[in-house]
Amino acid sequence: MAKIVLIGTGNVGMSFAYSVVISRNKVSELVLLDVNQLKAEGEAMDLQHAAVYNTTRVRIKAGDYSDCRDAEIIVIAAGAAQLPGETRRDLVKKNTAIFRDIIGQVNKTGFKGIYLIATNPVDVMTQVTQKLSGLPHARVIGSGTTLDTARLRFKLAQTLGAHPRNAFAYVVGEHGDSSFIPWSISRLGPTAIGDLLNAETKQQILHDTRQSAYEIIARKGSTHFGIGIMLRDIVEAILENSKEIKTVSVPCPKTGIYMGLPAILGRDGVVSILPLTLSTEEQSQMAITLGALRETLAETGVF
Repeated sequence: MAKIVLIGTGNVGMSFAYSVVISRNKVSELVLLDVNQLKAEGEAMDLQHAAVYNTTRVRIKAGDYSDCRDAEIIVIAAGAAQLPGETRRDLVKKNTAIFRDIIGQVNKTGFKGIYLIATNPVDVMTQVTQKLSGLPHARVIGSGTTLDTARLRFKLAQTLGAHPRNAFAYVVGEHGDSSFIPWSISRLGPTAIGDLLNAETKQQILHDTRQSAYEIIARKGSTHFGIGIMLRDIVEAILENSKEIKTVSVPCPKTGIYMGLPAILGRDGVVSILPLTLSTEEQSQMAITLGALRETLAETGVF
């Protein structure tokens, strides 16, 4: 059984926390931290009451940074919210300042577990966390393009009339406007998806996948249910040592820049990063996403 610390009790953090509480998993203790201590306490009380109706027993409390010392995983969802009309990259300077404080506080506890980052721009904030914490790359993971991949598979299921779990397709690169779909390695069961869709449909699916967050934010102010469940799914893959493949934020093997790539997850974090065999066009798209991430990393002042 495992102790999880959640830093940041906003919409994303609490969607994750609620998902953990109502699911069967190996989490035995969930600690909530927030700059607003009363908010963390109120959320903990609310979840404690909800947990009465669950068959598993998760201990829930509002805590402080000392709770990080013996945690298996720290999930960070703290940071400035993405506002309507604002890109994920617009958040970088505000959230880097917040992370300097958070990681500095955690470092004082001697934490040696695994970080899972959800704060945007997530690839950059994950790399900032690794730099500031000094932990091995395998133990510092971002949510990456897991949600983008879910959005892609949902769209493919609508288009092709198949269950989303049968679509072996991924969004890779930046969790942002330069992400792309490597159609050359995408499959519906045994069939190449590229053979089932024309160029116009592929472009529309990519556009819809990239725009999903903006469309949701324009309508309800934030996205949080999807990413909350994705975070729980990543945590479960780690705790259960399931060796599942997730498109999490990990360092690109050739450049060291964190981005969403298919990786095998296990008890110690990232077991391995799977190689991608990309077409010439997809290699150009990868270069674009790397360029975008380099620009954003430069704005952090950390590297």
